[in-house]
Amino acid sequence: MQEPPPYLVPHSAEDIVILYEDSDLLLVRKPTLLLSIPGRHPLNRDCLITRLQQRYPSASIVHRLDLDTSGIMAVPLNKPTHAHISRQFQQREVRKTYHAIVYGRVEPDEGEVDLPITCDWERRPLQKICHERGRPALTRFEVLARDEDRSRLLLKPVTGRSHQLRIHMRELGHPILGCDMYAHDAALAMADRLMLHASTLEFTHPATGQWLRGECPPDF
Repeated sequence: MQEPPPYLVPHSAEDIVILYEDSDLLLVRKPTLLLSIPGRHPLNRDCLITRLQQRYPSASIVHRLDLDTSGIMAVPLNKPTHAHISRQFQQREVRKTYHAIVYGRVEPDEGEVDLPITCDWERRPLQKICHERGRPALTRFEVLARDEDRSRLLLKPVTGRSHQLRIHMRELGHPILGCDMYAHDAALAMADRLMLHASTLEFTHPATGQWLRGECPPDF
């Protein structure tokens, strides 16, 4: 049986924006349609970290955003900083918010989705809700604006499961517009990109011990 051709990621010509820089770390804005790390196929090597390493050779990845998701990322520039920020992620001390535009009118002004997530092995890389084997996943949300057919939300993930925000919004009955993995056809057709953006990132600076807050407003 002939193997299907490899998936080649669309090339993003949009530049990475440096939002903050010091001798220990960067805060950067990742564009949509740019991988965080290289893909397996050699033609998918272009990504955020390989671009940054051309200017910052010691840069490393401590967390990721999906290919389709734009927004703020922290990039350590040395091993102690990487280890410190990684530990903060593991201990859920890092605070993150995302902006999303979802399908339909979300009626409650705020709420949460608390549903466990696991890998859908037969349909990888998709994930699924699974009460028996899923890992705990919690997303809090706040409505920022409503239109007749869509709502703008501020999402606050407490956990960081793969595809958590996409799945939780679908389970809420309001899939994220432009999501080619979990949205129904109507929601997919309402945007030409995934309407999900990492807006803020907050954590303790490993060197100074001060609370560092980075902001990156969405462009949608």
